[in-house]
Amino acid sequence: MLCALGASVCFGTATVLQAIAARAAGPGTEPSKTASGVDAALFLRAVREWRYLAGLALDGVGFVLQIAALRSLPIYTVGAALAASLAVTAVVAAWLLGVRLSGIEWGAVAVVCAGLAMLGLASGEEGDRAGSTALKYAMLGTAFAVLLVGALAGRLPGRGRALALGLGAGFGFGVVEVSVRLIDGLTPSVLLTGPAVYALLLGGGAAFLLLTSALQRGSVTTATAGLVVGETVGPAVVGVVWLGDRTREGLAWLAVLGFAVAVAGALALARFGEAPADDGAKAEPGTL
Repeated sequence: MLCALGASVCFGTATVLQAIAARAAGPGTEPSKTASGVDAALFLRAVREWRYLAGLALDGVGFVLQIAALRSLPIYTVGAALAASLAVTAVVAAWLLGVRLSGIEWGAVAVVCAGLAMLGLASGEEGDRAGSTALKYAMLGTAFAVLLVGALAGRLPGRGRALALGLGAGFGFGVVEVSVRLIDGLTPSVLLTGPAVYALLLGGGAAFLLLTSALQRGSVTTATAGLVVGETVGPAVVGVVWLGDRTREGLAWLAVLGFAVAVAGALALARFGEAPADDGAKAEPGTL
């Protein structure tokens, strides 16, 4: 659980740095001339910003902590903890950038913490079922589908495009969560031929591309809400139904309640999927 919370802190802090860098990178081309929602050129421009590189370093540390957590905790617990990174982002933005949080938003941060506490009390060990070969290839297929979503998202109107990019990124990160559990070992033969390994790499890469584009385009609140839903609900279902994730005996109700509370609190903080465009900007409560 400490690893899951550590990953949340890393991802939440990285979001502030990456969002500022994504805005500073600019669109590069006029939106009307960009047909695809996946803007690889934007990513290449963003990595020239030191803040984006620092965010990527934090993402790397968070990813290692995420893997450690997924090897010993149910997916639903880790997913909710990662969604809680929005609470971290809100607090970091308030501390470093002078963003003003309303009373409701501070309440949402407290709600997220309460949900995670309930999950920590109710979570059992990770499921003992080995993922089937069909599930591994299903994850690989989902990773390809995430890229397709990004390619089609650019043809949608503003709010629909933001939601599609956010959901696509969420599903991509969800593929990573599930794939970590499906990797059978770290031997060269597994790493070179295992479909779960390729699903993890492709899903993670596609999610980063879509998320970078979502930070630069459209409604941030809509995109981030889609991201939270995509990276929590689907992987949690896969973990319970196909991998045998369970709760402590008699505490299933507390786990369900904690999951719902943590995700609801994260959704209430969806505007913090992106920090203000300028370092010194002051944001009013409840505004983007």
